[in-house]
Amino acid sequence: MNLRGRDFLTLKDYSEAEIIYLLDLAAKLKEKKKKGILVDYLRGKNVALIFEKTSTRTRCSFEVAAHDLGMGTTYLDPTGSQIGKKESIKDTARVLSGMFEGIEYRGFGQEIVEELARYSDVPVWNGLTNEYHPTQMLADMLTIREHFGKLKGLKLVYMGDARYNMGNSYMVACSKLGLHFTACAPEKYFPNAKLVGECENFCETSGGTITLTENVDVAVRDADVICTDVWVSMGEPDEVWAERINDLSPYKVTSEVMENAGSKAVFLHCLPSFHDLGTKIGKEIHEKYGLDDMEVTDEVFESDRSLVFQEAENRMHTIKAVMAATLGADRIVMSETMGKGRG
Repeated sequence: MNLRGRDFLTLKDYSEAEIIYLLDLAAKLKEKKKKGILVDYLRGKNVALIFEKTSTRTRCSFEVAAHDLGMGTTYLDPTGSQIGKKESIKDTARVLSGMFEGIEYRGFGQEIVEELARYSDVPVWNGLTNEYHPTQMLADMLTIREHFGKLKGLKLVYMGDARYNMGNSYMVACSKLGLHFTACAPEKYFPNAKLVGECENFCETSGGTITLTENVDVAVRDADVICTDVWVSMGEPDEVWAERINDLSPYKVTSEVMENAGSKAVFLHCLPSFHDLGTKIGKEIHEKYGLDDMEVTDEVFESDRSLVFQEAENRMHTIKAVMAATLGADRIVMSETMGKGRG
């Protein structure tokens, strides 16, 4: 498998075999990390991390993964870059690709990361856009595979607003890898028809299926994985909270939802999560609407069926795999036998 020089913008661009290869590479890198085995094969290289939207997991994952591979990082937050303001995306791509071996972008429209990739001479990695979150999907698929020992044939249900990056990306990942994807939401929150059609085409090869339903009981029956996300995404105005709470409260992941899915079902959430009153926004929502939680109850979030922190850790291992593969260090990792740890 040769992914050197490839961009990582959406899983639509990758075959089932290529995605599985990245998961296998991530698993091997994770094992080496746990054993203290160094993988700093990219010493002397540097990557730029553009964050127009802030993050905890994505930033930490890219920085730790790059450091483990021996690379330096330069973090560019909304105040530290002129991208799209005083300097065009086209020019930014050409400037940065002359200084760095890779560029990560986390921000707004998918067209921005696509344009960066078009004019960059080095790999560009999508850390999140409004439409897609491919690095999160690798982490989630690795987590699911670690738990169940397989991916193909499992049923994954996404509860809530399925129109944006998480709903879109779960549908793409499942259709590529042969999982049975269900979006459970009011009809106006379904993924767009064009993307559904693309994913149905992927399913013809993988054996997966796509289901869109408003019925919670039907959706979660015999599910293996129940997923959700916050009801209001980054960059959206606070004014939409009232509408989302009204529309999506019936799609909250509760203990009853998990029980209806069956004893084997596990829970995933990309985080951050409003499962209690431990956040500023959570407290504001409680004061305004009287809610103690939103998209998932604290009981489910803190239960033994919740894999959210294993999922969060796997962000780093899978991002490391993407960088290693697209920068050409994967063959060394995959060819090595496990030795004793150095730490």
